[in-house]
Amino acid sequence: MIDTFQVLIDAAKEINLSDPKAAERELCARFDPQGELALQLNQSLLELFEAGKIAQNGAPPVRWGRVAKASPESQDFSIDVVWMDGPGPRHRHPRGEIDYCIALDGEARFDGRPAGWVVFGEDSVHTPTVSGGSMLIVYLLPGGEMEFLKS
Repeated sequence: MIDTFQVLIDAAKEINLSDPKAAERELCARFDPQGELALQLNQSLLELFEAGKIAQNGAPPVRWGRVAKASPESQDFSIDVVWMDGPGPRHRHPRGEIDYCIALDGEARFDGRPAGWVVFGEDSVHTPTVSGGSMLIVYLLPGGEMEFLKS
């Protein structure tokens, strides 16, 4: 199944996360979230979700599933897919986080941001929240590093 995510892995490869806005611009240049390939990827991810192959654990407002641990095959990113329609657990990103967000319904926003690429820099902390609808979010974590925090 990792092949489905290869276009995202390739886009994220060697992205500098020290400037999240610049990283988002570069990601959009490498893989346009409004482009034809993105529409095809989004459809594939929706089919996997509906088949219970991704984001298969948990219950609303957050369902999650790990696709791959960080490895050479995944360019040292762990790959997780989360379905959200509310808040998730507060966490820290020691090496940053790259998110590819797909709005499924309504006017869904991830931490106030529309569908597409969302980047959090090294050592950032947040309580991920989807509002206005639901989203599928692909989380790419450098080295698979994330630390859950108490609220």
